[in-house]
Amino acid sequence: MKIKIVPNGPYLVSGNIPLYKETNEKYKMSIPLKWIKVKKYETKENYALCRCGLSKNKPFCDGSHRNDFKDDKLITKEDLDNLEAVKYEGLEYDLLDIKPLCSSARFCLRDGGIWKLLNKEGKEEIIKEIAFNCPSGRLVIFDKNGNEIEPDFEPEISILEDTVIGLSGPIWVKGGVPIEYEENKFYKIRNRVTLCRCGLSKNKPFCDGTHVKAKFKDE
Repeated sequence: MKIKIVPNGPYLVSGNIPLYKETNEKYKMSIPLKWIKVKKYETKENYALCRCGLSKNKPFCDGSHRNDFKDDKLITKEDLDNLEAVKYEGLEYDLLDIKPLCSSARFCLRDGGIWKLLNKEGKEEIIKEIAFNCPSGRLVIFDKNGNEIEPDFEPEISILEDTVIGLSGPIWVKGGVPIEYEENKFYKIRNRVTLCRCGLSKNKPFCDGTHVKAKFKDE
């Protein structure tokens, strides 16, 4: 079971990993409340997902990358491990914020922002909801003993559609699926990551929110 990144090509998924489409439900303004699974794709044990944004058969690759997609240099495991992370202390939870991983999902803006909620009494469940709905894993919460608190995800992949703002989002990889970026070189396994599928991220293979500025739509 893994995702292998093909140079100038697609994501090759192996190991019969389930594939879904998820949309978000609106909370207020452009801020979402939760993710909702709306479709399960029929897949084989191995399949290829588009990461250039050019396929006419999204989310699957149709070979369009061969004409127009030239990949930037992928970040390495060391690059990922060294991304700037800021720790915030709260009443019940502490928060690790790895801002470069932001995929512009906007759950963190709820009720004045998760950073303010950390120091308000009775907000523990909202803080958990916000952190767990952050698909990229930018926001990770810890208890006061330093134990990481994470949703219990099974290995699966979701194609995200940001219906609140009418745009298409990244690929959400859940449950610790290994990601191979060079031959036999893997990123640190994480419970939540988002992979670019518009082809425009400056942080490839990870999403950096550029799909919002580019108004990317999966059409």
